[in-house]
Amino acid sequence: MDDDALMAEIAGGCRPAFELLCRRHLKRSLGVAQRVLGSPQDAEEVVQDALLQLWEHADRWRGGEAKVSTWLYRVVLNRSLDYRRRRSFAPLEDAGDIPSGQPDAEALVEERQLAACVEEAIAGLPDRQRAALSLCYYGELSCAEAAASLQVSVSAMESLLVRARRMVRARLAGLTGASPTGMAPAGKDPGGAGEGGRS
Repeated sequence: MDDDALMAEIAGGCRPAFELLCRRHLKRSLGVAQRVLGSPQDAEEVVQDALLQLWEHADRWRGGEAKVSTWLYRVVLNRSLDYRRRRSFAPLEDAGDIPSGQPDAEALVEERQLAACVEEAIAGLPDRQRAALSLCYYGELSCAEAAASLQVSVSAMESLLVRARRMVRARLAGLTGASPTGMAPAGKDPGGAGEGGRS
């Protein structure tokens, strides 16, 4: 069943349909919320609240006007930003100790330190730039989908991404002492080249 069909079932009180829709979008929703909030616990609280809203207002859903996922990510994003404004932001703490027996402990430490620097750089971004990166790089939305979630034009979303990446590069240089272009996280690169984002 596609999302619109599931929403129709949910509107009729079908809990299995709700559970299926939740499972389908939970990982990305948590990813978006956690990147905005910096806390897995806060992200879970926000996403639970967003999913509860979906359950309570499913009867208002009109298919064809927007994708269910776009609407859900917009709710998650808005609630995350509101939650972050209400509570003072605390920097992310390092993850727990590296499990013993890893083949290259030094590389893992360096990777963790780099990830912490990236997290800190992203945490210092203005809300809308942070949201843009969260949606495109960690929520894995296309630029158009992210623009719809933020309710801005695609060109405005691209501009947010450009400014966010520039600021992340500059902040990474300040945090690590590296040149602004000399450092990039492994895998996804919110500070790297390619100014247009995912399209």
